[in-house]
Amino acid sequence: MISKKISILVSSLLVVGILGGCSSNSKTTSSSQGKIQGDLIKIGVTQVIEHPALDSAREGFTTALKDKGYEEGKNIKIDFQNAQGDMPTTQTIAEKFVNDDVKLIAAIATPSAQAAFNATQKAKKNIPIVITAVTDPIQAGLVKALDKPGTNVTGTSDAVSIEGQFELIKKLISNAKNVGIVYNTSETNSEIQVNEAKKAAANFGFNIVTSGITNTNEIPQALNSILGKIDVLYVPTDNMVVAATPTITKQCYSKGIPVIGSEAGQVKNGSVATAGIDYYKLGYETGLKAVEILEGKKPEEISVTTAKETSIVINEDAVKKLNIKIPEDINSKAEKVTGGVK
Repeated sequence: MISKKISILVSSLLVVGILGGCSSNSKTTSSSQGKIQGDLIKIGVTQVIEHPALDSAREGFTTALKDKGYEEGKNIKIDFQNAQGDMPTTQTIAEKFVNDDVKLIAAIATPSAQAAFNATQKAKKNIPIVITAVTDPIQAGLVKALDKPGTNVTGTSDAVSIEGQFELIKKLISNAKNVGIVYNTSETNSEIQVNEAKKAAANFGFNIVTSGITNTNEIPQALNSILGKIDVLYVPTDNMVVAATPTITKQCYSKGIPVIGSEAGQVKNGSVATAGIDYYKLGYETGLKAVEILEGKKPEEISVTTAKETSIVINEDAVKKLNIKIPEDINSKAEKVTGGVK
């Protein structure tokens, strides 16, 4: 009888031991999963506003990471934040990334780049920053020189030749004399481009007519103030203005005023044409620089580069609506798109 009780007791203990072992294994698995999650490299991506050019740059950036083996959920965790055009929010986003101790910050457009740089400097944290779609990183206070940044910032610039855009205007709208520009007076990159346009204008016989804004709601009135004084509107890579391209083209075309964009995304949204850069390629190049940093290189050792090539893009619907004749030398080499014209 006693022997039977002992046998039952031993069996019970074995069962408990087995269950305990299962429980222990379960806890170990859970802990292991937590560790894997904790080992993901945290990357903060900040974008000032959504519009095709910046979205393309972001897509190029993440694609470059993936092509080099850095994939979301596998070995990196990307925290994407969009300021929706609100400048104070760019600073809030940057401060969040700094407080989260991200491994790397990718900043898309000048306001987001400046906010990220300021946040890291204020917190005295040397978090690497890669930038893209920033017109003049030196004047924006982000780097000391393009070839040797000398700060925790590197990346790519979207500076384009204003001369190339003016040459296109001259060929498409041969009688144009007065070129209008609506721009955000709070964006450093916009101020730079307006100044460059004014310097180059005389060489093409152009007179620059500007109208400044501080928010998107002011765009219709800003356009109204200059539409009667201009022959063509040129839209620089001003994030606030570019995001309103459909509104701008509709208002301008109702008065017969052509709109020339500074990049392909604007043309796809209804602008007549551009001699601009490919923002996807620009973002991709920035992604490759980010990989260099993740693999041990310091940003101050990586030069800031600009777009290597430009291309002419023409919106056939806009050309037809405004009855613009495209010279054969341009038409033969231009990329054609449609849509976006109201």
